[in-house]
Amino acid sequence: MNIRDKILNGQRIDYDEALSLYEMDFFELGALANTIREKKHGKKTYFNINRHINPTNICADTCKFCAYAANRKNPNPYTMKHEEIMDIVKDVDTRGVKEVHIVSAHNPDTGINWYLDIFKRIKIEFPHMHVKALTAAEVDFLARHYSKSYDEIIDLMVENGVDSMPGGGAEIFDEKVRDYICKGKVTSEQWLEIHQKWHERGKKSNVTMLFGHVEKREHRIDHMMRIRELQDKTNGFNAFIPLVYQTENNYLKIEAPITANEILKTMAISRIVLDNVAHLKAYWVTSTVNLALVSQEFGANDLDGTIQKESINSAAGAASANGVDLEEFVGLIKNSGFTPVERDSVYNEIKVW
Repeated sequence: MNIRDKILNGQRIDYDEALSLYEMDFFELGALANTIREKKHGKKTYFNINRHINPTNICADTCKFCAYAANRKNPNPYTMKHEEIMDIVKDVDTRGVKEVHIVSAHNPDTGINWYLDIFKRIKIEFPHMHVKALTAAEVDFLARHYSKSYDEIIDLMVENGVDSMPGGGAEIFDEKVRDYICKGKVTSEQWLEIHQKWHERGKKSNVTMLFGHVEKREHRIDHMMRIRELQDKTNGFNAFIPLVYQTENNYLKIEAPITANEILKTMAISRIVLDNVAHLKAYWVTSTVNLALVSQEFGANDLDGTIQKESINSAAGAASANGVDLEEFVGLIKNSGFTPVERDSVYNEIKVW
């Protein structure tokens, strides 16, 4: 049986077969991924009404790909007071936002309660607001810096109102690549261990992959295979999010961005390989809105959300600083031939537009 028939018959492919998909005809590969997408989700494209909050850019780690952390390329350090964060939450609550996505740098000076107390305050004042917060990289940093185990940090997250974990910090799981782009940060095994522990508490999370920098195709496939393996054990990942590396204001010095063709191939292969992860997110912040819309025909069934404001990727050149208007977002999905579906943070449908 050839690989195309194997995929259409719903059979799982292995590492070598997955890697070979990069050599398949571009449109045939897209059609295969779209077939799987339509079997799982029809023409539905999910999004949520969310707000990203990035409370500090002071970081103990130095990742070569990062343009957000305060350093020589970004000499504007800041740390928000809890009152500032609460003012944002109060404001967005009046505008229909249902999720706050709180991700920070690894600030060694604030104390652990600065991280945890804000989640509790949000849940007390806005119990209906979904708090998605703390990447596995942040969990690892807090555990190391405050001499706690992963279990202790995760239990504190649950106690203080964190509903789900974002997928950041995964980057690329290959340790040689990690050693070059983010030495000293959470390892791939630690990242997977943290998410497994989170899932074992009945909680959901996402998983990302940062690509388009120094990694090779082999590293991307290895990354997907490790995700698939953990998902077989826990079924805790809501969505896979391939993040396109942003080239500006960082130390990797990648001259040319990855091509749209390579991005769409990687999207399609992700949909085919990750047969046990329900949702594939084309994160428009890193891919651009237009390419995210095209990704819907290459396996993606989620475009994240309206975001309102975003600081991390926009620091590296992404056009995401002020989010996107809800009506415009819905119109773009409709005009591309798909059905916009507003969802909550764990993919319960709220409204079909």
